[in-house]
Amino acid sequence: MAISMQNTIWDSVLEITKVAQEKGSDPLIWALQVSSSLSSSGVGLPSPELANVLVSYIFWDNNMPILWKLLEKALALRIVPPLMVLALLSDRVVPCRRSRPVAYRLYMELLKTFAFALKGQINVPNYEMVMKSIDGVLHLSHNFGLEATSPGILVVEFLYSIVSQLLDASLDDEGLLELIPEMKSRWATKPQEMEIDANDNYNQMQTEYHEKLYKMNTIMAIEMIGKFLQDKSTSRILDLVRQNLYVSFTLPTHWISFIQRLQLLGTNSSALRNSKILTAEDLLQLTTDSGGNIVLSRESKTRSLQKFHSVMASGSLVSSSGLYQGASQSALWLPLDLALEDAMDGYQVNATSAIEIITGSIKALQAINGTTWHETFLGLWVAALRLVQREREPIEGPIPRLDARLCILLSITTLVVADLIAEDENMPIDESECGSTNHWKENKLSGKRRIDLVSSLQLLGDYQTLLSPPQSVVSAANQAVAKAMLFVSGINVGSTYSECISMKDLPINCCLVLLLSAGNMRHLIVEACIARSLLDTSAYFWPGYVNGCISQIPHSMPAQVPGWSSFMKGVPLSPSMVNALVSSPASSLAELEKIFELAVKGSDDEKMSAATVLCGASLLRGWNIQEHTAHFITRLLSPPVPAEYSGSESHLIRYAPILNVLIVGIATVDCVQIFSLHGLVPQLACSLMPICEVFGSCVPDVSWTLPTGEDISAHAVFSNAFALLLKLWRFNHPPLERGVGDVPTVGSQLTPEYLLSVRNSHLVSSGNVLKDQNKRRLSAVATSSSAQPIFLDSFPKLKVWYRQHQKCLAATLSDLVHGTPVHQIVNVLLNMMFRKINRGSQSLTSVTSVSSGSSGPGTDDSTPRPKLPAWDILEAVPFVVDAALTACAHGRLSPRELATGLKDLADFLPASLPTIVSYFSAEVSRGVWKPVFMNGTDWPSPAANLSIVEEKIKKILAATGVDVPSLAAGVSSLATIPLPLAAFVSLTITYKIDKASERFLNLAGPALESLAAGCPWPCMPIVASLWTQKAKRWFDFLVFSASRTVFLHNNDAVFQLLKSCFSATLGPNAAAISSNGGVGALLGHGFGSHFSGGISPVAPGILYLRVYRSIRDIVSLMEDIISLMMLSVREIACTGLPRERLEKLKRSKNGLRCGQFSLTAAMTRVKLAASLGASLIWLSGGLGLVQALFKETLPSWFIAVHRSEQEEGSKGMVAMLGGYALAFFSVHCGALAWGVDSSSKRRPKVLGVHMEFLASALDGKISLGCDCTTWRAYVSGFVSLMVGCTPSWVLEVDADVLKRLSKGLRQWNEKDLALALLETGGVETMGEAAELIIEDQ
Repeated sequence: MAISMQNTIWDSVLEITKVAQEKGSDPLIWALQVSSSLSSSGVGLPSPELANVLVSYIFWDNNMPILWKLLEKALALRIVPPLMVLALLSDRVVPCRRSRPVAYRLYMELLKTFAFALKGQINVPNYEMVMKSIDGVLHLSHNFGLEATSPGILVVEFLYSIVSQLLDASLDDEGLLELIPEMKSRWATKPQEMEIDANDNYNQMQTEYHEKLYKMNTIMAIEMIGKFLQDKSTSRILDLVRQNLYVSFTLPTHWISFIQRLQLLGTNSSALRNSKILTAEDLLQLTTDSGGNIVLSRESKTRSLQKFHSVMASGSLVSSSGLYQGASQSALWLPLDLALEDAMDGYQVNATSAIEIITGSIKALQAINGTTWHETFLGLWVAALRLVQREREPIEGPIPRLDARLCILLSITTLVVADLIAEDENMPIDESECGSTNHWKENKLSGKRRIDLVSSLQLLGDYQTLLSPPQSVVSAANQAVAKAMLFVSGINVGSTYSECISMKDLPINCCLVLLLSAGNMRHLIVEACIARSLLDTSAYFWPGYVNGCISQIPHSMPAQVPGWSSFMKGVPLSPSMVNALVSSPASSLAELEKIFELAVKGSDDEKMSAATVLCGASLLRGWNIQEHTAHFITRLLSPPVPAEYSGSESHLIRYAPILNVLIVGIATVDCVQIFSLHGLVPQLACSLMPICEVFGSCVPDVSWTLPTGEDISAHAVFSNAFALLLKLWRFNHPPLERGVGDVPTVGSQLTPEYLLSVRNSHLVSSGNVLKDQNKRRLSAVATSSSAQPIFLDSFPKLKVWYRQHQKCLAATLSDLVHGTPVHQIVNVLLNMMFRKINRGSQSLTSVTSVSSGSSGPGTDDSTPRPKLPAWDILEAVPFVVDAALTACAHGRLSPRELATGLKDLADFLPASLPTIVSYFSAEVSRGVWKPVFMNGTDWPSPAANLSIVEEKIKKILAATGVDVPSLAAGVSSLATIPLPLAAFVSLTITYKIDKASERFLNLAGPALESLAAGCPWPCMPIVASLWTQKAKRWFDFLVFSASRTVFLHNNDAVFQLLKSCFSATLGPNAAAISSNGGVGALLGHGFGSHFSGGISPVAPGILYLRVYRSIRDIVSLMEDIISLMMLSVREIACTGLPRERLEKLKRSKNGLRCGQFSLTAAMTRVKLAASLGASLIWLSGGLGLVQALFKETLPSWFIAVHRSEQEEGSKGMVAMLGGYALAFFSVHCGALAWGVDSSSKRRPKVLGVHMEFLASALDGKISLGCDCTTWRAYVSGFVSLMVGCTPSWVLEVDADVLKRLSKGLRQWNEKDLALALLETGGVETMGEAAELIIEDQ
């Protein structure tokens, strides 16, 4: 019935139309009649059905001028929806444009009239129904693969389809589609059936006129395309397609094809040359943006952020002056300087590759600072150079030295750059695919990042202060410049010559030239880049790279010298050859592969010699192949089971000699740090665990003789492997106190289980590994040892020890059951340790609680030591140490005898030292032992230099602005420390400071400091005094270590140190950043005694980086950092801008007009304060602290009432700058923690909670206590930074939240920012963004 009635309505409309057609009625009268008829029938206007009826009637049976006039009047009076009519016409007219040129011209005229007047068309009651009808005609949802959740989405798709159809039609008309046959048009541009060339009813055209109109139509269609791309509203709507269908959705080919076709048209169109409105240059300019953006729309969008960025702008890296001292330009990279320096903390290894950390930081800083890649690369090189220069002559001690810093500069940084360039050029970079130096020329040289790398390195030559090489690499730098000079001079020399080249080998005139062109750090950087195919040898011809040339080379050169060239020619590994290869790094992967092959397939002596070579200079200074060296070492530590092996014992036993050589070779602090920097700690731990499991289970009745003549046992191999394994996590710390929420801190994650899980993650990430070059490398390393995941359960003995170790740290020892194997081993060990004492009338064991049932006298000196597996001994060690300590406490054992006995135990099984450490750490924390007097009789005395140590500590603290009143009174005349600490320090000072003891002292040293730090003051100065008597050359290091512990006992000292960090970074005023502030003041020159007058003052940043890991209350630490940041902002506003000018700096339409220069300077310092605060938060607490910041701390801060704001009257510059500072600070924290573009599992949840808070506050659902100016500045700043710097974050926020935020911003009259937020929000907000664009027409 309803269908019948509908048919009657439209029959009536057609009847009215036919009458008007026959009579030639006035279109206005016809329109009124149709409107009246439809209204009486209850049909709403404008009517999509009427549009369909009229178009169907006209085309093509009634294609007459009068009907076009009637249709135009219906459009003008809004009886029919214009967009619906245009959709119907595009589907019918465009395919027939060749045979119906007049209709095509009329269609484009209607398009010109109605396609740009969109505002009135979305404000009609049936707007949504109209758009659904258009979807039904053009099948937009199907073509785009999107669900039409809002009519605005269909508007975007409709406009894009209209322009695309015109584009394809124009290309087809000029025969240009044949140039891209693989790209078929998605739109109707040709008739589905063969046309019969019928005459138009309303105009009989001559063939010539027909063709002329056809060509004119092509010109007009191209001009229409230009108009769509240039119009403010339609161009911005079309840009939504790029953002949401190209960048963030599943159909990127839409936009890519669109841009390619536009470029094809602009380049080849003959019709375009005849246009008087649009030129080819104009059309091409619209597509020349690197991302394919529509330029005019991008300018329109940029305008929305100008207000914020005009305030936040701080300049760019354009000048080299003052960078070393900390100019404002270098301050942009302050977080990077802090991260690099933090990586040099020898007390902490990292399971995450420094490449990953630096790459993430670089991308975050590049996005937030808005710098070019030229500036970014320059900032990276400068920061890495500052890291090296900061410790040109480091103090002596068990800390990473220059090799680790050079690793950062010449290996890690070049790998970071290589990965960034590979990402830009989307090409593989491993040596197998890009081994030749011509690779740089063969690949796409148009890569923008590669070009920017070249320009940054060219400019780096201006930084002469930073480029001076440390003494240890002067020879390498000179070799690099000599190589370049020989190349420039056209002299071809072999690798043998280059190995021997030195100044004395060259003629006098050559030496004079080389003296003028002495090598510097830039020459080493360029060589590293050439080795990794980032540059080619054209770099040698850069202006100023070398001065002069060489006309001749010496004729008398050694024919054959031991070195890598000789080795590659087949010279065997003689002792002299091994020494040469150990002392000089391999120059290529091929050389390294050959030595690795010998380590796998050579004779036993060759294997050990090759292993020794790998652990030499190639690992420490082979910057161009360093990651491969470390990879080969980890592979050798995990030898596969031989095919012919059938023994019952582990196959690892037969590899004992080479395993020991490798383990000892990489046990130094610098080597461990290099493994950590390359992200190989998880794999190294995975390689060491089976070695510990196997050799710890062996009875030491077999020994092996090394080439040096030294005999090693299973105990020795186990102890060396176990000591190295324990360096890879903070084994002496209890499971942790510093967690935040449900996320543990970075330090607490370093457990055996965590290291294995990270290693296993490298396996499962192989699906995405090709997209991330660093993950690709780590995956290859992990897979080379085992393609299967490995868990702690695979090592039952290690797991038992680890659980016992955790229990020992967390609780007192359980009672030892008499008669058990453990009890028997305890007695054996006690008798071995105290055999001289046990000869007396009463044995030691008879008075100890754990072994009172023991019987029998002690053994004499000649009694052999027990042959027991190491794991069994370690299980008994806590009970042994407890018995010995108890005996000492009861006077049954003298302090000297206790120390001697413990040293005997550690000498017998060096691996027992970590368990001794664990026991003492636990006992000190319990506080049940009485203190002992370090009087020099029973216990060693610190009196000889205790006052000197205390005075130096005071100087260090005073230099950093820290005043601790408790230190003023000095140390008590009675130097007392807890018994476990006294026992441990007495044990450690019995060790010699030599290479053999170094790997165990490196393990015990941090534990001793941690132990002393946990005791009341002044335990640490006493320990430092005792150790300075033992190792005088470590004096500066020990005093500095002692000064760090002050902050663990005094929270106010931590606050003062943080305040000094802010003061040093910001300087006393705006001008001071370039002279007395910034990076130079914060981090200084490291610490050491290479300055006159003994140990130099330590910069506050260095001190904080060496302290924060031991601070437990990091939530309070975060609150202090925010408080100091806001205090700094207040001081900047009050000191940088005179009070009488504050009122003049009111916001206006064009930003801040009065005093613009002063405000820019103030904002530079505000951004620097925020950047420092964010860096400290990220370093101090990692993901957990950043999560707490967004979910808890920031909301609480805004809800709370701040009295200082009320007192100052916060409707001024202080409040506004404070809000901007918090915005920059919070986005900076998030960018460092989550990255700006990479996927993060936690980011969407945490960011979603924070954005919900912002939206709810804007909705009025949450009452705020902070100043409204601060709140408004924060919200607008935070949203602006997200939109402009981290658009991928916006995509992760719930669309409804974004819409609420946009609404709130519009209520603040922040219309441009509200629109930009919706534009960035993805497909779900695309429709609302389009409608907002149209509303602003």
